[in-house]
Amino acid sequence: MRPKLVAAAVLTSLLALAILASCSTEGDILYKQRLAWKDPNNVLQSWDPTLANPCIWFHVTCNMNNSVVRVDLGNAGISGPLLPDLGGLVNLQYLELYGNSLIGPIPAILGNLTNLISLDLWDNLLTGPIPTSLGTISTLRFLRLYQNNLTGSMPPSLGSLTSLQELKLEKNAFSGSIPSSLGNLKTLRFLRLNENMLTGTVPLEVLSLAIVGNLTELNIARNNLDGTVRSSELRVTEIIQDELKTT
Repeated sequence: MRPKLVAAAVLTSLLALAILASCSTEGDILYKQRLAWKDPNNVLQSWDPTLANPCIWFHVTCNMNNSVVRVDLGNAGISGPLLPDLGGLVNLQYLELYGNSLIGPIPAILGNLTNLISLDLWDNLLTGPIPTSLGTISTLRFLRLYQNNLTGSMPPSLGSLTSLQELKLEKNAFSGSIPSSLGNLKTLRFLRLNENMLTGTVPLEVLSLAIVGNLTELNIARNNLDGTVRSSELRVTEIIQDELKTT
């Protein structure tokens, strides 16, 4: 029996060390991000690297294994870039950073966050394209990137987000066509693409989501899409919130 007890004790110790190492790593990641941000309201004051782990910091939530699952910093007054290091928070489920002054691109490595449910980066100053890698997060239900300065085309990989319920990309500067792959998103309820520079037509695969899926709102107003106020022909579709050309 004694060897078994010793083995059990060793295993328990190794597990505890693994959890502690994980906490330390996640704490290091968040503290590095804190240093990259300006924080005039001192909302990150509790992010102290000398504490045992980040689970006791304000605006951070952990699971039962003391791993970070939420970062809640909406309307916090912070500014600065998103560090690629955030991709190391492998158990993160909610990244809520809306309503700040974040700048720079969305790091492609955020595609490593394979447990992410909600990515809320709306109402910031982010630039660059939507990383194709975000299409690998099969758990994602809410992708809200609206009211930034994002550019480029909408990646077809977003059509792989088959758990997605809300895709809100309005008030950016996206160009190109709407990917027909979005027609795969049968769980999607809200698709807002208004106030961009999209061209072409709305794919039939996307329109069909109102029949074969859960889509209740498709907003494409103020783009360069055929049949809208910025083009020459008239098209009427019930679920589309649009500014139609009437003259």
